[in-house]
Amino acid sequence: MIQNEYSNKVHQWFVLYTSPRAEKQVIERLRLMGTECWLPLHRCPRAWSDRVKIVDVPLFNSYVFVKCPENQLHFLLRVYGVSRIVYYDGRPAVIRQQEIDAIRDFLVQSANHPLLVGDEVEILAGAMKNVSGQVRKIKKNYIVLYLEQLGATVSVNLEYVAPVKRLK
Repeated sequence: MIQNEYSNKVHQWFVLYTSPRAEKQVIERLRLMGTECWLPLHRCPRAWSDRVKIVDVPLFNSYVFVKCPENQLHFLLRVYGVSRIVYYDGRPAVIRQQEIDAIRDFLVQSANHPLLVGDEVEILAGAMKNVSGQVRKIKKNYIVLYLEQLGATVSVNLEYVAPVKRLK
């Protein structure tokens, strides 16, 4: 009994599942309520028909992290855009502070990780949209790629390429 009373007063990290593409709005609503919350974002190029723009997108789609006592979690379900509390083994999933710190460290390291010669990238716009190639040279505003399928070397604006992410 004492342990339950204690655990209700301790602020821990929990996970909330949101409506699709509602993470940023939910975070704003939670902050306005005074709840400590976090939405891990990473910068990612998004291509439209006429341009490519770097935008901040959630690292985990439809998930936000909140730090509060467990007994206050059910009040957060009233926030517009929150679908449910994420459970593990019949209880709200608790995320350790070390795991939150590891995600933050990963985001810092990945943001500072530039493209390297030899990396594989995909062209996001232009006549060669969706074609991938290997980085040969990196200049200030453009990148030189070798396109194996064409046997050619091309120059592309740095804003119009993104690293190819493959499972290893």
